[in-house]
Amino acid sequence: MKDKLLLTGVIGTMIAALCCITPVLVILLGMVGLSALTGMLDYVLIPALVFFVLLTIYALARRAGSQ
Repeated sequence: MKDKLLLTGVIGTMIAALCCITPVLVILLGMVGLSALTGMLDYVLIPALVFFVLLTIYALARRAGSQ
């Protein structure tokens, strides 16, 4: 369970960071025809990034505590 939690945190952090830093999500939304939603991406991506970073830190703390 601990490794799955850490893996989820790391993958989620990488995906959220990729979408925050690069225009990948903006291009994908434009290709699908949902470019009107790009103005609201900051309201979703920043909290998602913070959540996944905290999840990664929590999983690392649990992993260090069990050893």
